[in-house]
Amino acid sequence: MEVNFTKSKLFDSFRQLTREKWALGATIFSGKILGLFIVIIAMMVVPGLISTSAHAADTYTAHETSMINTVNTIWTLVAAFLVFGMQAGFVMLEAGFARKRETVNILMECIFDTCLCGILFWAIGYAFMFGSGNGFIGWGGADGKTWFFLQNTPLTYGSTGIPVLAHWIFQYAFADTCSTIVSGAMIGRTSFRGDILYSIGITGFIYPILGHWAWGPDGWLVAKGFLDFAGSTVVHTIGGIASLVGAMVLGPRLGRIFKRDGGGMPAPHNLTIAAVGGFLLWFGWYGFNPGSTLSAMDGQGIGRVAANTTLAACAGGIVAMYFALWFGDTKGKFDVGFTVNGFLAGLVAITASCYWVSPLGAILLGAISGVIVYYGTLALEYFRIDDPVGAVPVHGLNGIWGTLSIGFFACGKYGFTGPTGPDDSKPVTGLFYGGGTEQLMHQLVGSASITFATFAIAGIMMFVIGKFPYPWKLRVEEHGELMKGGIDVFEHGTSAYPDQEDDEVSLSGLFESGVKAPLA
Repeated sequence: MEVNFTKSKLFDSFRQLTREKWALGATIFSGKILGLFIVIIAMMVVPGLISTSAHAADTYTAHETSMINTVNTIWTLVAAFLVFGMQAGFVMLEAGFARKRETVNILMECIFDTCLCGILFWAIGYAFMFGSGNGFIGWGGADGKTWFFLQNTPLTYGSTGIPVLAHWIFQYAFADTCSTIVSGAMIGRTSFRGDILYSIGITGFIYPILGHWAWGPDGWLVAKGFLDFAGSTVVHTIGGIASLVGAMVLGPRLGRIFKRDGGGMPAPHNLTIAAVGGFLLWFGWYGFNPGSTLSAMDGQGIGRVAANTTLAACAGGIVAMYFALWFGDTKGKFDVGFTVNGFLAGLVAITASCYWVSPLGAILLGAISGVIVYYGTLALEYFRIDDPVGAVPVHGLNGIWGTLSIGFFACGKYGFTGPTGPDDSKPVTGLFYGGGTEQLMHQLVGSASITFATFAIAGIMMFVIGKFPYPWKLRVEEHGELMKGGIDVFEHGTSAYPDQEDDEVSLSGLFESGVKAPLA
């Protein structure tokens, strides 16, 4: 009777936990749908309120310009909210792919990084990235006044007609994404204080300064013709390469045995959470890419970007699934982890080129991203680099590929978006569409410059933090990793599942008994 009663209690607890997870997901999804519904209504109504005679003359009255700027601002803000909502996806993806003993640490790092990024991007990041200055760093306006702490900024950003504060919150959501990417490869052995230090370096300095090269008003890569529509390089390559550096400096989690040594990746503790997190990220990408038009008036561009984003994700997920099926260790089995990371890789890859490629091009480059994420994951195993969620192959490698893909797949039909609509007078054309190698070379120079700069600067930063004395050094104390409950209990004093029986065995116990199996 006692055994049956215990099983019943466990079953009821599991059922209650499952209901709570799905309720959380439904709430987040419903909020995003409501926001999109409001924007769609505005996009349908406002253009009809603008007189057709003004359109014919290609001029707008002050009232019409104000209405255009308003609807563009609404569109940009809702896109920003969608991108910010990706943080819920990142938390769930990382927690699901990680071990149970690392869950609270992931939650805390992602939450604090989001708060820290907001303050830093307000204080210095936005000025570094979007202020005028020189080709390598910005600081303020053409009048010589600095934009630090968002002081002395104009009412609107550039020629967009969008208020600077609306542009700031959209770009803050991007900066937060970059910061969160880095934490994914460093799960399970990064001290929380060490996380604070490297997050200050990445979100306060590395991301905005290198981002200025590609997106700043006078960035040197912009002047050379480099293109990155929504951040395959600026967000994902920087985040992915910083992840690689962090994982290399930290070394693997204790007890982690790699494939070439007879082991393999520890099993994810909750694939349901990971898969739902992946879908939340996909949904948020509809703010990430289409929102980067900063213009609700470019209806054709928004539709094309959204369609290309979808198709690339679909192709990446399918290809990664089949490569794992055909060539993976469990041949004949369909792998959820590779499939989720496959569609995320497709989303990363299409981010740079989504405005300029055709749907067929999106499918092809997305399919290639699925191959890259599969073999990139195997390469990390071979080189004994511990990346629990696949941040390096998903974001780093596919960020590079997505940036280069413009030089191959830009179809020669589309130019640049604008506040009142697209300007296709100077279309972007890649190698496969008769454009030669000029754009490809621009992409190669831009991607290589930011990749190597990130690797060098982040490498120095991580190495220096790794030499700091306790408690500020990068890696958690060894006994904190080895103790029962792991880094969650050591750093945060609690477990993510305190009401469940702790079925974990301490790593120290494994080592003492001579068991050579990765801890789940």
